[in-house]
Amino acid sequence: MDSVTEIFLKLLFLISVRNWNMVVAGNKYNCDDQLVSGLPQSSFSSSSELSSSHSPGFARLNRREGAGGWSPFVSNKYQWLQVDLGERAEITAVATQGGYGSSDWVTSYLLMFSDSGRNWKQYRQEESTWAFSGNTNADSVVYYKLQHSIKARFIRFVPLDWNPNGRIGMRIEAYGCMYRSEVVGFDGKSCLIYTFNQKLMSTLKDVISLKFKTMQSDGILLHREGQNGDHITLELLKGKLSLLINLGDDKTHSSNTQINITLGSLLDDQHWHSVLIEHFNNQVNFTVDKHTHHFHAKGEFNYLDLDYELSFGGIPVPGKSGALSRRNFHGCFENIYYNGVSIIDLARRHRSQISFVGNISFLCLEPQVIPVTFLSSRSYLALPGTSGQEEVSISFQFRTWNKEGLLLSSKVHRSSGGFLLYLSDGKVKINLHKPGKTLSDISAGAGLNNGQWHSVFFSAKRNRISLIVDNDMTSSVHASISLQIYSADTFYFGAPGFMFLSGCPNSGNNSECKTSFGGFQGCMRLISIGNKAVDMNSVQKNIFGNFSNLQIDLCGIIDRCLPNYCEHGGECSQTWNSFYCNCTNTGYKGATCHYPIYEQSCEAYKHRGNTSGFYNIDSDGSGPLGPFLVYCNMTDATWTIIQHNNTNLTRVKSANRENPHTVFFKYSASLDQLQAAINHAEHCEQELAYHCKKSRLLDKTDGLPLSWWIGRTNETQTYWGGSSPTVQKCACGIEGSCIESQHYCNCDADRNEWTNDTGFLSYKEHLPVTEIVITDTDRPNSEAAYRLGPLLCRGDRAFWNSASFNTETSYLHFPTLHGELSADVSFFFKTTASSGVFLENLGIQDFIRIELYSPSEVIFSFDVGNGPSEVTVQSLTSLNDNQWHYVKAERNIKDASLQVDQLPQKFHAAPPDGHIRLQLNSQLFVEISAYFGTGSSVIYNFQEYYTFTKNSSSHASSFYADMTLSRETITLAFRTTRTPSLLLYVSSFYKEYLSVILTRNGSLQIRYKLDSHQDPDVFTTNFKSMADGQLHHVKIDREEEMLLVEVNQNERMKFILSSGTEFNAIKSLILGKILENSDVDEETMKASSQGFIGCLSSVQFNHIAPLKSALHHGSSAPIIVKGRFTESSCGTLTGTDSTLSETTHSFADHSGPIDEGEPLNNASRNDSAIIGGVIAVVIFIVLCITAIAIRIYKKKSIYSKNETKGSENEDSAESALKSELSTQNTASENQKEYFF
Repeated sequence: MDSVTEIFLKLLFLISVRNWNMVVAGNKYNCDDQLVSGLPQSSFSSSSELSSSHSPGFARLNRREGAGGWSPFVSNKYQWLQVDLGERAEITAVATQGGYGSSDWVTSYLLMFSDSGRNWKQYRQEESTWAFSGNTNADSVVYYKLQHSIKARFIRFVPLDWNPNGRIGMRIEAYGCMYRSEVVGFDGKSCLIYTFNQKLMSTLKDVISLKFKTMQSDGILLHREGQNGDHITLELLKGKLSLLINLGDDKTHSSNTQINITLGSLLDDQHWHSVLIEHFNNQVNFTVDKHTHHFHAKGEFNYLDLDYELSFGGIPVPGKSGALSRRNFHGCFENIYYNGVSIIDLARRHRSQISFVGNISFLCLEPQVIPVTFLSSRSYLALPGTSGQEEVSISFQFRTWNKEGLLLSSKVHRSSGGFLLYLSDGKVKINLHKPGKTLSDISAGAGLNNGQWHSVFFSAKRNRISLIVDNDMTSSVHASISLQIYSADTFYFGAPGFMFLSGCPNSGNNSECKTSFGGFQGCMRLISIGNKAVDMNSVQKNIFGNFSNLQIDLCGIIDRCLPNYCEHGGECSQTWNSFYCNCTNTGYKGATCHYPIYEQSCEAYKHRGNTSGFYNIDSDGSGPLGPFLVYCNMTDATWTIIQHNNTNLTRVKSANRENPHTVFFKYSASLDQLQAAINHAEHCEQELAYHCKKSRLLDKTDGLPLSWWIGRTNETQTYWGGSSPTVQKCACGIEGSCIESQHYCNCDADRNEWTNDTGFLSYKEHLPVTEIVITDTDRPNSEAAYRLGPLLCRGDRAFWNSASFNTETSYLHFPTLHGELSADVSFFFKTTASSGVFLENLGIQDFIRIELYSPSEVIFSFDVGNGPSEVTVQSLTSLNDNQWHYVKAERNIKDASLQVDQLPQKFHAAPPDGHIRLQLNSQLFVEISAYFGTGSSVIYNFQEYYTFTKNSSSHASSFYADMTLSRETITLAFRTTRTPSLLLYVSSFYKEYLSVILTRNGSLQIRYKLDSHQDPDVFTTNFKSMADGQLHHVKIDREEEMLLVEVNQNERMKFILSSGTEFNAIKSLILGKILENSDVDEETMKASSQGFIGCLSSVQFNHIAPLKSALHHGSSAPIIVKGRFTESSCGTLTGTDSTLSETTHSFADHSGPIDEGEPLNNASRNDSAIIGGVIAVVIFIVLCITAIAIRIYKKKSIYSKNETKGSENEDSAESALKSELSTQNTASENQKEYFF
């Protein structure tokens, strides 16, 4: 096939796949119709209702009928509101309100969906459970655009939390469109066969897509085979999907005879799962739900000899290929497509290409099985028995990840003894006992905590007991005991009945609520007592039995090892609540095997005090490359020595261009590892010695090389040791010392005596040498010998790199940190400053920061969407002692850690269910300065006003809706000449506030009102007038009633609050003039009437940077700007420094020569620094991390007394300020940035 034709066919394939993906995905355009508002009242149902006027039929959004919404009879976590959409729909968004004009609203809820109104599934996001944030009042609408749409007929809202001063109240809406699909059902004994036209087949591509749902853990989904045992099979095995490509037994080629790829988990949950198989030439993409495996078949498809027949649901002739006795599929398929052809549509129309084996139906029958989820060790289900019967017979199925847990317990009738059926080390055990005596402890089964469904049958008749697990009679247990067993009146599943674990029922005598057995966490179904199935519908309606902390009608098990978050080959295991990584023999440590246990270089080992010897090094730190063994020579300069497989002198004869002598060198590390080590080093070299007798390196007649070598770039190199890449010479040619001056290599003299060209290759981009080719040793007396030394590297470019920050206007630029799932940072620092930020990167809501919070305290803080978290390390000695100190921080989805020097490492565990991805978008925390004109106002809304706006999410802001702050940190810098002035104002929904003002005499005043019924606490700093046109720094720290105020780093004051310790439901932060109606004290109102005219810089409230949000994220941040407000460098340069220019060092994502004066796109030029001193930066940031933003600041105030005359209408200080701002803004136009 010529290249043009091949390109055309590839393009055609890609277009067809793209169009096909659009078809199978469903309706993706304009899928936002209201689905609920037009439904009849009969489509709504609920767990209960407060009254007929609070019935679920009144739960339509923005409607006021009845009591104005649904409210249940009692507000607890077992209530739900359900909607039947009439037919399956694609749901793309949901919205909620509270009850109209009431104090009833839901603040968080779960969203569930189902095709049948049974066997619900919980909507999940970010591979973890996600509770939606709800309302903060009765009438505002909170709208959520779902990240991935739902296909279902039924949806259910499950309230989790609600207004504590009211009850549950909801009005709801769902948005989307009707979902059309073709379905077919299989009974486990049938299959569908599609025979395709051989002439229409293309060897270039194959695309198969389908959806399936089943309760069975095993079954054939599709199969295609040939006459000689070749086959391709897609099979469900233990709830996982396996793609098997088998080449049969008669092949003579050298390829592997079998490919087996497994994806997915828990796929037997009776919910829809999608499958896509794309075969393009030898590239295969196998996708199950959201997980894709790409692999290259290496020619296997060229050998496959397959029939033009494809079967779905089973194998039409079992054993045709000689080794197939597998189970057929029992469940439903939806939208089966093969290369764009709808298989189900052909079958429905009885086309000739389709044939059937057994019975199939064009509908999907839903098994009426009701699973139950035991959420915690306190969960239990109490079911009545028939007291006094001679025979006890109980059966059920369960699935769990936990090795331990109590499954069933009961007293024995007419006896003080009882029995426990429990999991221990993954086995089912029975414990029968009387007081003070254990009668029996027998077990059956093994490895039952694998997440699969397992059946248990327990029977007892008088003194004979039987235990059967998974219907396996070979592992069943039968025993005789001395205790007469009769049926009791109650059986307890989960927490024990007569010896309760911790989930005791509210009634009865709880004095015996104790046992050493842990409660069961997992799912159960098909519970039967006395050979009679338990009606879980009656249980759910409290008609039969009772329960606590259960989820009925769904199995909430999730596979926390899919995807596998254990890095570097760590082995994942899990329990119900969490997963664990076994990092043994990986070379890494930490909760997710992220952080390397080996140093990055020999230089780092030497710094630790090690001596010469063999060491493992990990050149890319926590990156994807593993460690490898090297020899570190630390006698003088530190050299890293990397050996290969052939360092001996090797003689070569009888080689020519037709039959060259070629040798390949294999190193103790992969080429990727070698490249990382070379890039890390300051200098690398490798000695290459070529000894020759009548063996030339270059043929003078045609100018072609006769011998050459190849490096890691896989390019032919014709320069030799001691030379450079730009010339075809040897060392003697460079030095002018060759034995014959007309040649550039000694060997090119072609003498009948031994000579050599020996030297070091030191161009790093070409090292190491991977191959040598010799072609000129087949003439009489012609011979050569070569020796390649080990790769030698010295220095560590990342270790001994330091940056000095000795002016306010020095800073470093790095690209955005992309450590969504894991990131680590380490560095050395020394400083004399008492506080400051080392590193910060921001997103719209997410952030990550490392800071010196006080002279003896380092804090690592971050937010991934679950609210701010902190890890703090306290030192007994001061860290601002101008000595080197080491900081290492790591954040992954399991925990966050911080270590300072040799102090104990501190950890902060992540919540088991919540957001896990750190999403940042800024280049670096940029200290922003801005000039405020008359009447200007910048408003940062912590709590958005919930208007009904599509494509917006209130999750980020609603975090603050009911948040109580007992601690806040505020920093800002300002320059002004106006009094009174309002510097900063923070409001609350509860009429609490904080204001920072300059009074009429220019003193700084802080006003806290944390009790709406008291006057504010007022604190005035005993300082000279700060309205002097100079730059002043203010830091305010409050922790409960303790208030610390620092001015210009040399004035520190401590105050005690009397109005309260908690700042409730903060609403907004205002810089400049207060434009909203606010109930504030008279002095704050006077300051607000003047607003603020001048410069504000480096404003930060906890992790919020309002100036940065206003100037750099105005469209995406919850920010409102009024009046004249412009970015300025007014906060970076002070009076006497107005002629200074910034020096910016930017570490970008590209390599290349230093380019002085080239601007950095989208970067601010008005940054400042806050910790001074010297920092040696050793940054190990990998796994999706391209770079990191580091800045260290030294706070200093330089006061200038220079004044410039202004107009007659301005005082001299204000004129000086405006003149200086104008000068600085002009100067900033010419500031340079330097790139490394």
